[in-house]
Amino acid sequence: MTGLSRSASSRNLAESVATVIGVAAILAACRGQTGDSPAILLERNMFDCERYNPESISRFFPDGRTMREPVEGTIAADRYMVDRSAATGLIENESDYVAAIPPSVVQGFHGMGPMLERGKDRYGIYCVPCHGIAGDGKGPVACKRERATDACESYGFAPLPSYDDSRIRHMADGQLFATISHGVRTMPAYAPQIPVRDRWAIVGYVRALELHDVGSVPPLPREQRP
Repeated sequence: MTGLSRSASSRNLAESVATVIGVAAILAACRGQTGDSPAILLERNMFDCERYNPESISRFFPDGRTMREPVEGTIAADRYMVDRSAATGLIENESDYVAAIPPSVVQGFHGMGPMLERGKDRYGIYCVPCHGIAGDGKGPVACKRERATDACESYGFAPLPSYDDSRIRHMADGQLFATISHGVRTMPAYAPQIPVRDRWAIVGYVRALELHDVGSVPPLPREQRP
């Protein structure tokens, strides 16, 4: 029994000494002091990565080029549609906006009807808060009122134009698309939230709102277009 007691005591003493050394090491590491010696980095490349300049030479790639071709099978963000006019709202040489919704977009929805239904749905989510259900520019963000029939009491928000405005009626469909995509004045860009097809669908629904109580509008001469 005496031998067992001594063995246990020795083991307890060793554990106590190890604990004291561990605590001392931790406290020594937390001195809160700064030094001039460089930090110890076990893997330097994880801290200081190599960088290439454009058009420079690379010793890593067999062809010696730093500027790489896109990975096979990937699609660049600005090339996700074959029809560039549908992706940008501009004609091929980018000198003007497309006058009407590209046929490829309508075909993608399998007809104008499904496209307008989609446009109505997306318009209700993204556009109604500011532009209103009827497109009169008196949505709940701009107007304070309990019922839609009440007079608009401004919140101090900048007045929004109605879709009945002649300037908007004579605006090219491509310009409406670009406005939704990039924003204008107090209107933010919606390209990050709304896919290309849905933006065109909203354009179509805006045109439907313009015509629901008004007849056809003769086109303005090209030099007078906004």
